[in-house]
Amino acid sequence: MPIACIGLSHHTAPVEVRERHAFPAARMAEALIALRDYEAVQEAVMLQTCGRLEIYAELHDYERGVAQIKSFLANFRHGATGYDLESYLYTHLGHQAVDHLFRVSTGLDSMLIGEAEILGQVKDAYVAATQAKSLGRTLHRLFRDALAAGKTARAQTQIGGASASIASAAVAAAQCRLGTLEDKAILVVGAGKMGRTAVKRLRQEGAGRVIVANRTMSRSRDLVADAGFGEAVEMPGLVDALALADVVVASTGASHFVLSEPRVRSAMVQRPERPLFIVDIAVPRDADPAVMSVPNVSLVDIDGLKALVNERLELRREAIPAVEEIIAEHVDRFEDWYRSRVAVPVIARLTAKAESIRAAELERLLARCPELDERERMLITGTTMTIVSKLLHSAILRIREKATIDKEQALSTARLLDELFELDSVSDDVSS
Repeated sequence: MPIACIGLSHHTAPVEVRERHAFPAARMAEALIALRDYEAVQEAVMLQTCGRLEIYAELHDYERGVAQIKSFLANFRHGATGYDLESYLYTHLGHQAVDHLFRVSTGLDSMLIGEAEILGQVKDAYVAATQAKSLGRTLHRLFRDALAAGKTARAQTQIGGASASIASAAVAAAQCRLGTLEDKAILVVGAGKMGRTAVKRLRQEGAGRVIVANRTMSRSRDLVADAGFGEAVEMPGLVDALALADVVVASTGASHFVLSEPRVRSAMVQRPERPLFIVDIAVPRDADPAVMSVPNVSLVDIDGLKALVNERLELRREAIPAVEEIIAEHVDRFEDWYRSRVAVPVIARLTAKAESIRAAELERLLARCPELDERERMLITGTTMTIVSKLLHSAILRIREKATIDKEQALSTARLLDELFELDSVSDDVSS
């Protein structure tokens, strides 16, 4: 099964490495097209979240394909890195790659176990690959099955219980630092999914005042309107908003530091004795680590939230065995399908041969019976289709079963059927 996953994640790489290799959403299609052009890569999907960058691919050859994908990750838009990227990468092959994707989609491999965002991110990766035409039959099936496994896990277990997400973890971190948010002003920088989740959670926790800043003012206003809570400000007014805030939750998609050291220092001049706590949940990061040199400013990034959230997820950990059973079931189902693909050509040729015979004989019969009315013709046509379907049904099932158990035996059966039914004559029609 020449399926591979090559990537880096919060398990293997710190945030400063992950952000260096993040792809802006606007360039995802370009990256997928570039991947598709590598000769050993047959299909490819790129999954990017705040905690990981992974490429799933079906390869013509494992060794060349993995080497080409690693070369792509090292060179595409990043230039010299000053470190050995390979030391941060992991490679999963075959069954291991399939199992890994299912663990990702169910939330077992997330920074926050069972996080709510991951299923949507897997779906976004699938849609992006479909639009870029880098998705083929194998990864189409694999990602559809992974999404189904994620939905089943959330519906049938408590892996999504005890509400926790990256954004809610940011709010929890603020609560741990300040004790209560009731009399505090919180600035949310970024009006994307994370920002929306943060604002909703802040409302639930009784935050005294919430200010939303975003590059596009209309999105800030929309977020505030949807939440029924908070106020929107323009990004040029960010320094003044920082001066008002006790806490900042930053989650933009910017490729540069939005919270630069000079900008934060200018804000602190206006309130030098009041502490400012910044929670940066963006990848690439929004806050320059240099802001910690400003008096009374403290900063935690996305990697720093792990310990806090792990304490709050005991209910989800109890669900892990049940989720692993769901994963095993879906992995087995996918791998049975994958092995059965060897039977697809002979099944297609057998079905095509039977259909061509049925259609030709039916045409001759109807030509000899012009007195038949339309209803009678339909009944006869339906009967011939039912006969062919019933004759082929058990044979097709057995061929598929053999393919999932023993590939060589399935190929031997296919050759025998080719010979018995002279199926080679229809192979060109089936291919076209």
